[in-house]
Amino acid sequence: MTYDEFNQFCGAFPATSYVMQWGNSHVWKVAGKVFAIGGWSKAQQPAYTFKTSELNYEFLCQKDGYIPAPYFANRGMKWIQQTDTAGPLDEELRYYLSESYQLVVAGLSKSKQKEIGSQ
Repeated sequence: MTYDEFNQFCGAFPATSYVMQWGNSHVWKVAGKVFAIGGWSKAQQPAYTFKTSELNYEFLCQKDGYIPAPYFANRGMKWIQQTDTAGPLDEELRYYLSESYQLVVAGLSKSKQKEIGSQ
């Protein structure tokens, strides 16, 4: 997945905002809370970071092409970075980005969820 494809996919979720920050990373937020980041690869290749459920975090930590997300996982947060961004993993990435969006929305207050139209 390219950064353009990543940005197009994340921008399709309701009530999202985009900002470029943290060393020119593509950062996607819902109600001001980060749910996806494109960037931060040490090898100058695309890398995508997202929040996961606890179960998916444990699974992905053991799977090739994924690592615990730098700066997030070492703080106890369940964030993963997809480092292998080859085409065959695009569908998986779409799934995990969708899950990340839903997890972040679920963590918002009920009033904020209602405000963004997710209830």
